[in-house]
Amino acid sequence: MQENVLKTEVHSAGPLTRLRLQEFPADAVSSTAVAGKCLSRTLARDRHRTPATRLCAALLALAQLSLAGGIRAGEIEPRAYVNTPVGINFLLAGFSFSDGGLSTEASSPVKDAQLEMPSGILACARSFEVLGKSAKIDAIVPFSHLSGSATVAGEIRERVVSGFNDPRFRFSVNLHGAPALSMEEFASYRQDVIIGASIQVSAPLGQYEEEKLVNLGNNRWFVKPDIGLSKAWGDFTLELSTGVFLFTDNDDFYGGKTLEQDPVLTAQLHATYNFGRGIWAALSGTYDYGGQTTVGGVSGDDTQKNSRMGATLALPVNRKNSIKIFASNAIDTSVGTDYDLIGAVWQYRWGKGL
Repeated sequence: MQENVLKTEVHSAGPLTRLRLQEFPADAVSSTAVAGKCLSRTLARDRHRTPATRLCAALLALAQLSLAGGIRAGEIEPRAYVNTPVGINFLLAGFSFSDGGLSTEASSPVKDAQLEMPSGILACARSFEVLGKSAKIDAIVPFSHLSGSATVAGEIRERVVSGFNDPRFRFSVNLHGAPALSMEEFASYRQDVIIGASIQVSAPLGQYEEEKLVNLGNNRWFVKPDIGLSKAWGDFTLELSTGVFLFTDNDDFYGGKTLEQDPVLTAQLHATYNFGRGIWAALSGTYDYGGQTTVGGVSGDDTQKNSRMGATLALPVNRKNSIKIFASNAIDTSVGTDYDLIGAVWQYRWGKGL
């Protein structure tokens, strides 16, 4: 089951969120992007540990959270596909801070964009059974404050805005290697290979002003189908996942124009190590390709070819509470998100057997 509960590509994660620099003229920015965030939870396992320790690690792993409200390209989600006992509820609250710029095509009049975006988020999730397989639903509501400036055609422009990002809703299910188990049954479970799939939907309910070129909401829907494979070797787990962001049009883009965007393909690779007692750490990388935009019928030279790296550390507090610390930065950015991200998330869980 895909455990990421939240972006905030922080989507794309988030995201944080990829934000359009829309305080500026629409023909000045066709890349429609900046900043995203996301975090995740992972499943730790070890045949030598006690059932209680394995259970604690699994529950620490379930809920992943993307602190984001816009396009989720650039999200990093370690251990997104794990097994967890059914009938467990999760409540999450997190904070992240993003600081960076916007990479645009050479011909763009937008230069030297620098943005800061602290974001908070609330999310909830529940695990359950679907045809004998473990599954999950989650809902994410992010809130952000964005401030920054850029040089547009030789003039400095500034923008400050606060509000809700677009909420996201996800359904995920493990198709192989992760049967639906009760708390008691889960104590004897051992991971080998897990194959899972998910579909996420973002609704255009966040802050949006068509007369501004920077907004927290995107005024359009996106759907992201995703599939992942996770393989465990004792304390070490390797996971590969791939998905695609599919966007509807924004018919109320700046200046009364229509914004269209091609799909964005994304792939992620994660290496996770379990230190025991519910403590785990992950190193991750992601690569995004696509997303060329068209504004008012004019196509932009803004195909994304972006890569990021990140690290995550999860720490248990007690049986029902845990925290996670995460950070990521850009490796190579052709167009769009070019930012540093750091954050933390708190998780509380309750349900059958807890």
